Amino acid sequence: MVDMERIDKNPMSGRNAVEVRGLVKHYGETKALDGVDLDVRAGTVLGVLGPNGAGKTTLVRCLSTLIVPDAGRALVAGYDVVRQPRQLRRTIGLTGQYASVDEKLSGWENLYMIGRLLDLPRKRARARAGELLERFSLTEAGRRAAMEYSGGMRRRLDLAASMIGSPAVLYLDEPTTGLDPRTRNEVWDEVRRMVAEGTTVLLTTQYMEEAEQLAEELTVIDRGKIIARGGVDELKAKVGGRTLQIRPSDPAGLAAMAQAIREAGLDGIAGAQAVPDEGLLHVPILSDEQLTAVIGLLGVRGFALAHVATALPSLDEVFLAITGDKAATLADAAPQEVAA
Repeated sequence: MVDMERIDKNPMSGRNAVEVRGLVKHYGETKALDGVDLDVRAGTVLGVLGPNGAGKTTLVRCLSTLIVPDAGRALVAGYDVVRQPRQLRRTIGLTGQYASVDEKLSGWENLYMIGRLLDLPRKRARARAGELLERFSLTEAGRRAAMEYSGGMRRRLDLAASMIGSPAVLYLDEPTTGLDPRTRNEVWDEVRRMVAEGTTVLLTTQYMEEAEQLAEELTVIDRGKIIARGGVDELKAKVGGRTLQIRPSDPAGLAAMAQAIREAGLDGIAGAQAVPDEGLLHVPILSDEQLTAVIGLLGVRGFALAHVATALPSLDEVFLAITGDKAATLADAAPQEVAA
């Protein structure tokens, strides 16, 4: 049977799972969202980057029907977030910044309950609960009350809960904050698995590594406005891609190394900066070829090297390079609301 409410003749409809046009949300005089336009292609991961207070969480809350925007329009999985909230909630999953599970229920009971609320048959809800407990290394703790879980275990349970219904669109709002590396990798693996099965993911994060691991496209938001968008390499290139860090065997040769690179005029390399306090030479590079050229030059010039490493730019460096200003410091201060 065709769901007539899902048919929409608006020209935004197409192959995008999420389409946002002119979205606005105010909290008093603060514009948390100021005319946001956004597209997320079906079956992909869009990373939304920005500092605290940029509007990331407000955007997610609008798109998940937890709050109503003041202006603009958004379609998610073909549903209008304002006009069709009940239908939309059955097609999405959400993991917020803080774990929200029923502490009196066991981990398994939490997942089973959510599966049944999503109208999964009893057999499927039981199977799905067990499957996700195993994927997030919670099988042994599955029958214990969630109040006995550590913070990391609760976070993993919350992530599992958002995935139990195999949502068409999944919102992950800073999902790995505070997780240990092993658990973080488990989360990333599950996200990749879901995307491979057709799920669309909107990921907000402050971690460039996380965005690079998961997202095909990135959007940078600040003070409620989209200020940049593009691929990971494209945005990283705005701050020099990577920084080559070189430690000479003889600390006294640091300045001479920097001078040699500047005078050589290597293709695409703007210069080198000596950092005496660290005993390192910093060279912005965009490619492995440039890295090879710098090391080769220093070898030809007779410099002995004690250490060589590359460092990716931080989110702050990307953000500051794009905006030319300091990041916003006001946190999203929206009142807590729940969906009706």
